[in-house]
Amino acid sequence: MKKSTKLLSLALSLSLLVVSGCSSKKDAAPAGGVKVMKLGIVTNSDRSLTKGLKKFAEIIEKESGGKLKGEVFADGLLGGDRQVLEALQMGTVQGTAVSTGVVAAFAPRFDAFDLPYLFKDKATAYKVFDGPIGTELLNDLPKAKLIGLGYWENGFRHVTNSKRPIYTADDLKGLKIRTLESKVHVEFWKMMGTNPTPMSFSQLYSAMEQGVVDGQENPYGNVVSSKFNEVQKYLSNTGHVYNANVFLVSKVFWDKCTDQEKEIIKKAAIEARDYQRKLNEEEDQASVKILTEKGMKINDMNPGEKEKIMEMVKPLYASVAKTIGGDLVDRIVAAAK
Repeated sequence: MKKSTKLLSLALSLSLLVVSGCSSKKDAAPAGGVKVMKLGIVTNSDRSLTKGLKKFAEIIEKESGGKLKGEVFADGLLGGDRQVLEALQMGTVQGTAVSTGVVAAFAPRFDAFDLPYLFKDKATAYKVFDGPIGTELLNDLPKAKLIGLGYWENGFRHVTNSKRPIYTADDLKGLKIRTLESKVHVEFWKMMGTNPTPMSFSQLYSAMEQGVVDGQENPYGNVVSSKFNEVQKYLSNTGHVYNANVFLVSKVFWDKCTDQEKEIIKKAAIEARDYQRKLNEEEDQASVKILTEKGMKINDMNPGEKEKIMEMVKPLYASVAKTIGGDLVDRIVAAAK
């Protein structure tokens, strides 16, 4: 056993040297060489966000004449959201689309975008994200070694769980809810009387299957594509957060690109955004029917309950405004009206 272990260690060492050597050659590719973007995401291949990355890869390859290429790694193959962002900072992964709540760990002002019931509909959210405020926050990212090129869409988040339908705020109390790895999300779910459990999306299905958590909250598309209906009985249309995903590129990679390549990537990010948002809307429209047919119980909250929750979370608005400083929260609220 000892001999075989040594041989295995030697083989692994040689493999790492080969990989390292290949990486060095690629990084040091002469002008005119192919630049490859590894694009990592936690959603599976059927989700609109993953399809958006594939569209982005198609566009950059076509527009660059093959000098830029994208390779999409779905299902969290390159790690959870936070691990992928850290890989972008190091330059070992070149692109992703990640929820604003996760981005806030690297650029704190993004917390403002995840306040509950901030946006009444998608059109309002697009106006804010695609306008001056959204651009302003993207400018916070280079100091975190990230380049933000726009906002894609995850959608409005709704609660699913295995215990009971959620008709009132009180129905949430006592549930173990998986949340994003975000301070704002965790604090919101504490206010609702739940036991929030932050974890990577890639760990979520098994956590629900094993009873580690009772439920979670995600847009319809994630519930369908990840087959959460297999381990969750109820979906309640809470719509408590509109969740944008920031399309990000590694600054390490970005700084190696020519001006022409940067322009191609920027235009591709916007074209792929519009394509992905359209797909996401189609997912939303189809999802309720799909989930109902698969036996999931879907309900709306009682009249007045969302307004009740909005009153309950006013201290969270004040806390976030104080933490990030300035008048950003007030400006977002005003723009959303």
